[in-house]
Amino acid sequence: MKLVVLDGHTLNPGDQSWEGLERYGELTVYNRTPVHEIVKRAKGSEVVFTNKVPLNSELLEKLPDLKYIGVLATGYNVVDIEYAKQQGIVVTNVPGYGTISVVQLTFALLLELCHRVQRHSDSVVEGKWANSPDFCFWDYPLIELSGKTLGIIGFGDIGQQVADVASAFGMNILGYSRTETDQSHRRNFQWARLDDLLAQSDVVSIHCPLTPQTKGLINTATLAKMKETAFLINTSRGPIVVEGDLAEALNGGKIAGAGLDVLAKEPPEPENPLFAAKNCLITPHIAWATKEARSRLMEMVVDNLAAYFDGKPMNVVNK
Repeated sequence: MKLVVLDGHTLNPGDQSWEGLERYGELTVYNRTPVHEIVKRAKGSEVVFTNKVPLNSELLEKLPDLKYIGVLATGYNVVDIEYAKQQGIVVTNVPGYGTISVVQLTFALLLELCHRVQRHSDSVVEGKWANSPDFCFWDYPLIELSGKTLGIIGFGDIGQQVADVASAFGMNILGYSRTETDQSHRRNFQWARLDDLLAQSDVVSIHCPLTPQTKGLINTATLAKMKETAFLINTSRGPIVVEGDLAEALNGGKIAGAGLDVLAKEPPEPENPLFAAKNCLITPHIAWATKEARSRLMEMVVDNLAAYFDGKPMNVVNK
């Protein structure tokens, strides 16, 4: 049996093993696959794995042997789910593997906005502390999180764990979600309408999926509802934020800062307006990419395939 990984580099840049998949057949791993090479590389394979390589209906109809698509991620919008279902192709994803790491980067971005650790470290190396007349100095506002309000858009596993950490910092939590689950164990928590969450929060953190309803959710109108002192954090999906609107809000002082791990187009265009925006931290979609998270991802990819061959497929997204 032929198995192909179309873009394996980000999952395994060389610090993991493909051995778990190799047990199931003849495995070929490509670090990256350009669109014009997809059919050539996947043809004749019953099993194909993709992270960000698109598999639309036009491509899938040229792969008649394909029986299983394993998405090497949680999001599966790169695959034409409905067409795959029509053709009897099972599509699986990997939920939950990166929750802990995403929560960690969420607070890395927030704490950097609060303390500007790198900026202050650089200034020390430049000699500003050595030349200070005082025993300490700072050249950027320092912010304490205790007593501040964190608004969480999307209250699934990641959103709830963000709330756990925020509670440890002494923050109050507002949650907005399509489904309001029982959170009675949280003393510092309230469900809120989106408008109220935006207006009352000192920090707004996005943890909802990208859907037609959430695409462009953060725009000029919604940003205008936020406090001028508020921060926006997005470790979810880039298109949830209208980037030009956010850049204008930052440059115009409508909000105080932003920390983003995702952009609408990845890799981004050099002229992305956020690159010139005031007080905007951008990391290159790394929340998911700790070695520990990628190891969990690899294990779950293998488990998904094993379950499929056992006739009990799991994490199927096109039932």
